[in-house]
This record gives sequence, structure tokens and C-alpha cells, in this order.
Amino acid sequence: MAENVSTMDSKQYIVVELGNEQYGIDIQYIDNIVRMQRITRVPKAQHFFKGVINLRGEVIPVMSLRLKFDFDEEEYTNKTRILIIKPDAQASVGIIVDAVKEVLTLDNAMIDKVSRDINDERTAYLSGVGKHEDRLISILKVNNLHSKEIREGKDLDR
Repeated sequence: MAENVSTMDSKQYIVVELGNEQYGIDIQYIDNIVRMQRITRVPKAQHFFKGVINLRGEVIPVMSLRLKFDFDEEEYTNKTRILIIKPDAQASVGIIVDAVKEVLTLDNAMIDKVSRDINDERTAYLSGVGKHEDRLISILKVNNLHSKEIREGKDLDR
């Protein structure tokens, strides 16, 4: 019975890299992971939206997490991936990451909550920082990634 309690207090995360930083995305939101492919540009889109891709007949908008988080423009390599995520009650969206590292299970006790800093918009996209061995992994709030309300100072995630 104690095993079930432990399972309920932990989640699996896909760990991705952006530059030298690692981010965890709750595996429940991951629909697919695809290699980098041709992206069709969309006029008048926000700077971090790279365009759209056609994945098995579905047109999916793709954004660059590097640009969204104000990092330098990415250089695509053979490790670059597009994660297709499906946030709660929102359409699928692709996010470009430098690399997909691993699937990791973190207990809730291993994650420190992050307070929202109104001077740093990026904190609106983080729910916490996970500690695993000697690494820190920023846990992303998937529901907030492509939301206009964040720019208006609202926090959508529970």
C-alpha cells in the first residue's frame, strides 16, 4: 500500500535541454516527439512562433522555447526536436528544444515551488525546480506556454 502512496506523490517528466539549462515537462502533456522538419512561416506571428508543420494531416503551430525565454536564436542540430504537447483544453502546439535527454520520475518532495516574479516573465512558465542527483531541472507549466493571459499578469495554472 505504501508503494501506491509513493506513486501518487511522483510524476514522470521528459527532460529537455535549452542551451545549458534543463527543463522538465510532465509526460502527460506530451503527444509526440519528432525530429526537426521544415516549418512553414506564418506572417505577423509573434517572434517566438516559427510557423506551422503538417504532422499526419494536422497543422500544428510551432514555437521556439529559446526565443520565448529570450535566449539566443537556436542552431538546429541532429539532436534538435519538436515536442508536440497538448495542454489542458487547448490545441496541440509544437515546441522546439535543443535536445531530449531522458524520462525522469520525480517525487513531489524533490520539487521546490517557484514564486512568480513580476520582473521576470519566465517565472510564469515554471511551477518548480526539481532536484535530481547533482542537477536542477526547471519544471514547466505547460498550460501557460502559449497563453496571452500570461503577458497580462494572470497565472492560468492551478
